[in-house]
Amino acid sequence: MQSVIHCAHSFEPLSRVRERGRGEGAATLAPSSNYALTQRPPSPQPSPACGRGSPAGRRLIARLRCTAAVFFASLSLLNSPADAGAQAEEKLSASVQTALASAIADRSAPKLIGDPRVMQPWLAEMSMRLAKRIPDPEQRTEFLITVQYEASRAGLDPQLMLALINHESAFRKYAVSSASARGYTQVMPFWVKLIGTPEHNLFHLRTNIRYGCVILRHYLDIEKGDVVRALARYNGSLGKFDYPNTVLGLQESRWKWTPIKLP
Repeated sequence: MQSVIHCAHSFEPLSRVRERGRGEGAATLAPSSNYALTQRPPSPQPSPACGRGSPAGRRLIARLRCTAAVFFASLSLLNSPADAGAQAEEKLSASVQTALASAIADRSAPKLIGDPRVMQPWLAEMSMRLAKRIPDPEQRTEFLITVQYEASRAGLDPQLMLALINHESAFRKYAVSSASARGYTQVMPFWVKLIGTPEHNLFHLRTNIRYGCVILRHYLDIEKGDVVRALARYNGSLGKFDYPNTVLGLQESRWKWTPIKLP
């Protein structure tokens, strides 16, 4: 999510502040010293060089406004909710619940799945694309290996998962939506009760990515491979197309990858 800051429109216009200020100032005193005790003494007047109406004063006020606008916009970015819907809690059959719990429980170490001659170029290319979102090289590599491993393990396209994470959390590890979905893949907490264990932390990298992949795989199975409907289910917006179209558009525009052909 990007935020464009327009300093000129962040606060009340200066002209309106001036007009209001004229009515809120001290009472004007007559030249005589016999003024009423209820009147306030005149406020000290700023020097012409730095008054609000002077060029220097206007420049100072403009700088203060911009500084404040940047500060509050930064706070809004840090605390803004992730762009996620509410996955619908559903009753799972015992067999499905067991299968999903088993898929979550596997704790083998993540690694790139596939021929190294193909996957190493993939890792290098994806790392370049993700550098602005996750600046630390080690964290970026760990994240990409985890996504590739968990997506491949669940039978998903890693590029689809990157697009989903891009839209759901903008690659923010601790993102929380207004519906309380958490982490990179914006998993709803009820899933931990359904298929996980109490110690599962949805802000943990691998736990979150695994849950997201297993849940999307589950929805794909329900929808018999229909990616559009599975994505809509993931977002809690089945029957609508905004979310699937956005994710698939990101997959095509930002995360498309054509593997090299081996001889």
